[in-house]
Amino acid sequence: MNNVKKIFSIRDLENLSGIKAHTIRIWEKRYNLLSPERTSTNIRNYSLVSLQKLLNITLLYNNGYKISKIAKIEEHDIPLLVKEIVAKNSFKNHAINAFKLAMVNFDQTMFFNTYNRLLADKSFRDIFNDVFIPLLNELGLLWQTDTISPAHEHFITNLIKQKIIINTEKLQSIEPTRKDKTFVLFLPENEIHELGLLFVNYEIILRGYKSIYLGQTVPLECLIDLTKYYETLHFVSYFTVEPSKDKIDKYLEEFTTNVNQDGKSKLWILGYQVQNLNKTKLPATLSTFNSIEQLVQEI
Repeated sequence: MNNVKKIFSIRDLENLSGIKAHTIRIWEKRYNLLSPERTSTNIRNYSLVSLQKLLNITLLYNNGYKISKIAKIEEHDIPLLVKEIVAKNSFKNHAINAFKLAMVNFDQTMFFNTYNRLLADKSFRDIFNDVFIPLLNELGLLWQTDTISPAHEHFITNLIKQKIIINTEKLQSIEPTRKDKTFVLFLPENEIHELGLLFVNYEIILRGYKSIYLGQTVPLECLIDLTKYYETLHFVSYFTVEPSKDKIDKYLEEFTTNVNQDGKSKLWILGYQVQNLNKTKLPATLSTFNSIEQLVQEI
């Protein structure tokens, strides 16, 4: 447990709970809800217990409890009340907080228990769309503000990746039923952000299509090889970091010239770097998407 982050700043608490630092200070001063320790230079530090308590208070607050009422609840009764609310209402918001705590603690047991609880009344697709996507969106901010380290991000994304792979594997033993499209999923060279592409792969297979999944950092030559075996293909890729803004046009030009010489195949792209494309100048064989949901509708 030595690697677990045990000390949090008020900014960390703000970023993890969504409650403004100013409000946290008021709750602390007026209602004595949290008990920070102070450094020799009078800077507030908060424990993991304080973080857990604040996340519980936030859930009560977001469910209509006034802060003055929460302040009167016995400390040991707060988690019990949270459990009651979670049992009655959607588990979603609580689950996102539970996953954040699992990440901060590098606690895979907590991750799996939270996931299995969700699975009791949600499908895997619902969990991914309603819980994992909002969680992953928050991770970017938490990482940028130094609330979490890259190790935390790798830990949680690899657990999510594991769930996508397990659910995909269940479908892969079923023979594809739709023959009108064959998909090839790949990431460009030096691109390793695979999570989104893995979920797109799951969605494609779920819909009965054949999917050839090539994974991370794939050279264009590999894609050329595939065109020898299939007359028309739908290539799907995620441009998160690569190709970068200054290389993206050249990359697409090379793809069109070398991989899609006869113009019969298509390239579908998602990801952050898509914003750097001039959409009005794209060839008819190339489509861009702002979200997985948008791409899935096109399938």
